[in-house]
Amino acid sequence: MTLHRVSKADLPQDFPTHHLSMEFWENLGRAVATFGFLEKVLGKAIFVFIGTRHHNTSEELDAQLDDLFQKLDIALTGQLGALIDNYESAVKRHQESTVDNFGNLLKDLRKAAELRNIICHGSWGDPDSSGASLPYFINKRKEKVITPMSSDDLARLQRHVAGLACAVIDSVTCMGFQFPGLSGPGRPLLDLPYR
Repeated sequence: MTLHRVSKADLPQDFPTHHLSMEFWENLGRAVATFGFLEKVLGKAIFVFIGTRHHNTSEELDAQLDDLFQKLDIALTGQLGALIDNYESAVKRHQESTVDNFGNLLKDLRKAAELRNIICHGSWGDPDSSGASLPYFINKRKEKVITPMSSDDLARLQRHVAGLACAVIDSVTCMGFQFPGLSGPGRPLLDLPYR
């Protein structure tokens, strides 16, 4: 039996990504990186919402600390879907949360999470005549992607996800807290009195 191997030296430069434009790959990379930023922002927001809840008894404080440590683990290691679920829980349980259109924000976050899985885990095919690529991706419900994405689509997605991250930051700063890691307005968490 004759063995055959890929002739790596004869492959096109940048194989297997050589069929799509540099702009396409740049916009895809920026979209993926922005999803990473959104995950980091959600983790910090979870920490703020859990860490600033009021408590009346030592039992409530103990329960809050247990919850904080469990959620902090998720905030540090969780994937986008789990982070969205924990963000929802933390906001709803906070006595002073004032998130405008929270239901719409959650819906947008969950819809974006589905797109994140496609762009991060899809195998990008050759471009069509307009330069768009149909990613090969099948979700857990056995649904296949049927709409090609162009470089412009990826740029719009990146801007949309950046806007979602800003809305999550606003959910913290609109309560008067400074968002962790940013030097914007609001009370820093370290300056809060122990409650």
